[in-house]
Amino acid sequence: MFYGLNKFIKNLLPKQLFYRALLIVAAPIIILQIIISIVFFDSLWIKTNKGMTRALVGEIKFFIDAYDNEQYNKDSLTKLFSDSHSLNVKYIPNKILPKDDQERWFSPMDRTLRRELKSQFTNYWFDTTSIKEFINLKIKYSNGYFQFIVPKNRVTNSSARIFALWITLPAFLLIIIALIFLKNQTRPIINLAKASAKFGRGENVDEFRPSGALEIRQAGYEFDKMRKRIMKHLNQRSEMLSGISHDLRTPLTRIKLQLALIKDKEISKKLSGDVQEMEKMLNEYLQFASSRSLEQSEKFNLTDLIIDIVKKYENKNIIPEVDKDILMNGRKNLIIRCINNLIDNGIKYGKKVHIQLSKSSNHNIITIDDDGPGIDKKEYENVFKPFYKINKSRGDAKSSVGLGLSIASDIIRSHGGNITLEKSPINGLRVKVFFPF
Repeated sequence: MFYGLNKFIKNLLPKQLFYRALLIVAAPIIILQIIISIVFFDSLWIKTNKGMTRALVGEIKFFIDAYDNEQYNKDSLTKLFSDSHSLNVKYIPNKILPKDDQERWFSPMDRTLRRELKSQFTNYWFDTTSIKEFINLKIKYSNGYFQFIVPKNRVTNSSARIFALWITLPAFLLIIIALIFLKNQTRPIINLAKASAKFGRGENVDEFRPSGALEIRQAGYEFDKMRKRIMKHLNQRSEMLSGISHDLRTPLTRIKLQLALIKDKEISKKLSGDVQEMEKMLNEYLQFASSRSLEQSEKFNLTDLIIDIVKKYENKNIIPEVDKDILMNGRKNLIIRCINNLIDNGIKYGKKVHIQLSKSSNHNIITIDDDGPGIDKKEYENVFKPFYKINKSRGDAKSSVGLGLSIASDIIRSHGGNITLEKSPINGLRVKVFFPF
């Protein structure tokens, strides 16, 4: 029960740090303002207005009683009451009270006035909206009624507006200041996250400058140190592979020249096959190691790219089904190499290759199906290992060195994507590639 409640509350709360921090700052201010407002309106404004309205109704009751008892000079009594109480009183004989109800049931002033009048009089009518700043009050008397034009400040406290102004403006001002400070505090975290994501995709990150609070700066410094260590390691690897390439190609070239001088053609042919296999292995290994190249990212049309790749194969058994104008940001040449490797695998072990390109809410999805013998589920993880070969259905008949899927996986993950394998609907292997955007 408590787990479900906690999960429900977590789903209601914002996910981003900025809005969570804003909630922590703004929620107490808003709750405090609501409590203060309730206390003020309940204990001060409503009670004060109630007392003022009761005093006014009591004065009107006193006047009507005095008017009823006065037998000789009722007009003087009316004038005296009007002058001394700052309101206009008029007796209108031979008239009945209006039938239409002008009371506003949602208005605190109308509710209070109605409640106090009901306790003193049976027949009455009032209107608080027709005359600005005044209340038109009519009370039944004899064969007519008294009309009282009462200023609204006699029944309501004008300080409520000032209080509401002073209680809301500072709250909004504090929230705006909090927004500015929170934005400044969360911006370094966002920049660090963007730099990490960019570096994780293999893109070149400009010199990163940590900023913000001490803890955020520390995290930024550690990220920058890690980035520089990884870049140093990659550069050392590239330099080492360049040396290996130079050192191995030279003896291979000498071996080729020596093989050309061997008179026994059968021995020469066998040795030449081994040399070619070694050269191919070396080339593919260098290609695999250089898959994280320093090529700059660019925005390109992935739909047009796949169509162009398929056209170059000039193979009717490669069928593309792509959505229109799907854009992607990445290293174009590496993406071409990745898709070529996956198509080559499909052609090697099958006759038909279907390529689909679609777009989900946050991914570009490339699906490649072939009708080959497929791969056992137990081997799905192993085939991404460098130089791994399956000595079963998808064997070594094509002189593969086991780097096609390794290179493709390395390129995809360097773009922050993912690659999965599963059974194809056309009985072969299905390769699904996910590129985020």
